[in-house]
Formats: sequence, structure tokens, C-alpha cells
Amino acid sequence: MDINEIKTYLPHRHPFLLIDGVEHIDPGKKIIAWKNLSFSDPIFNGHFPHNPVYPGVLAVEALCQASCILGFKTYGITSEDKSVYLLSSLDKVRFKGPMVPGDRLILQAELTARRLNFYRFDCRARVQDRNTGEERDVCTAEVLCTNRAL
Repeated sequence: MDINEIKTYLPHRHPFLLIDGVEHIDPGKKIIAWKNLSFSDPIFNGHFPHNPVYPGVLAVEALCQASCILGFKTYGITSEDKSVYLLSSLDKVRFKGPMVPGDRLILQAELTARRLNFYRFDCRARVQDRNTGEERDVCTAEVLCTNRAL
């Protein structure tokens, strides 16, 4: 899924659209998306000037956006259908390591439950370790969203 298709599912736009691409999506089950962290991203000017680190809260937002794409795709609707997913709660959020310019943030969300208009997702953000080449978790969270008509 490229950025143009992503924009049909998410109402977010630059600078708050935090998904660059979708590698895999299995509606009703799982999504794997990604975000490239570029040194030219203005967030690194202030966080932090001499030791740039991507803010963990933005990684959580990216996980929420990936979850929303999965929710929309699962039920065959888009944000263009005058529908939006809103964050209801975050549970078990853990930050496990830094995210820095040059990293590709791999965003994974699994739909684990649905009740009425509420959807629960188990999420994890990963980056590739530059020394070993292995992926490592940098953030995990349980996300609860609700779908609302606009």
C-alpha cells in the first residue's frame, strides 16, 4: 500500500501522517506498516539537537494510525466514507529503546477483539539493530479505538 492509498484510509496529513507504507495487511487480523525516520524531519531539531531521538509518543501515534488502517480495511470502509477511528485508551505502553534518524520503524498491529464500535489491537514498533541486523522492539502497547461517523 503506497502513500496515496494510505491517505484514503487515514484523515491525517503532513506533518501528522506517520505511516510511509504498508508492507502487509491481512484484514481482520494483522498489519505491518513502516515509517522512515529521516534526519531532515523537523522533530529532530528540538528532540534533541545534539543527540536526536524520535519521541516515543509519536511511535505510539504511528501504531494507532496503523491500527486504524487495519480497522478500516477489515470493515471495507475508508475515512472518505465520513468515518473516523478515535483513540479510546492505551494500556501496557512500554518504551524499550531509542529510535534515531536512519531507522525504519516497523509498525505491527493485530486486531484482538471487537465489541460494538470498540476495537482492541496489540501493537509493537521495531527497528533493525545496526550491529546485528536483527529487529528489536522499541515500543509495545495495547490500543483501544472506537469507530465514529462524522
